[in-house]
Amino acid sequence: MSLVASLEEIELCHDSIFVMHEKCEKYIPFHKHSKNQLTYVEGGLGYIRFRDKLFVIPARHYFWIPAGVEHTMTIGHSATKCRTLFFHTNGDSQNEFYTKVGIYPISDLLFQMIKFTEQWNEHILPGDERFPFLQSIKNILPQVSNQILSVALPFTENERMLKIMAYMEDNLSESHTLKSISIRFGISERTLSRFFQSTLNVSFLQYLKLLRMAKAFQLIVANEHSLADVAFLCGYQSLSSFSNTFYQVTKTRPSDHLAVTSSLV
Repeated sequence: MSLVASLEEIELCHDSIFVMHEKCEKYIPFHKHSKNQLTYVEGGLGYIRFRDKLFVIPARHYFWIPAGVEHTMTIGHSATKCRTLFFHTNGDSQNEFYTKVGIYPISDLLFQMIKFTEQWNEHILPGDERFPFLQSIKNILPQVSNQILSVALPFTENERMLKIMAYMEDNLSESHTLKSISIRFGISERTLSRFFQSTLNVSFLQYLKLLRMAKAFQLIVANEHSLADVAFLCGYQSLSSFSNTFYQVTKTRPSDHLAVTSSLV
């Protein structure tokens, strides 16, 4: 059963842990759950969008969405498997981890524990002999998820800004500046700078950096280009400059993700 078709079923048992392993739809529209959601996108790239931000989920990372948070999900390829556990909210107040959206590297231990549950695609209720194992996964998350990844693109419904964002994304290898974009769209540099702050709540340069990092993850996971080519396609003139910026944003090196991606092919 697909995630979209299962949305109502997820809500049936308040105290349960609902397990779902599936080939995921490419796009799941805005929705929310009364349960917490842990999803690992196996071997692919995913995007989680909230009303004001778009998060990138690279390979070997999982995302946590607290109960009641509205979101959409986009998967890079429809054949990608999503491994999802929907946890009850009992005890969430004991650790702030459970109340915040987060994207985290998945440890080998956590991956193996989640993979072990692939034989269970159903509600697991308290009293079931499988319930303590699933509960232990939730319990260890704060201890094994210390490094949060924050590649989040601000989002807006403003049509004028959407055109500017689309142009920058479609021509990302170019050397964009506030001046070049302002000339392209007939806006003064000062007005454009204020426009980014008012609609996206970030500066032009910060948005451009995040956009380039999101594109970099997409290209690395595709595994079709060398890192030097990825740097060029993302608008960097040297691999070292690209690698340093990547590290500033993600606290990892591009080569770390290339190695992981290669091992999954």
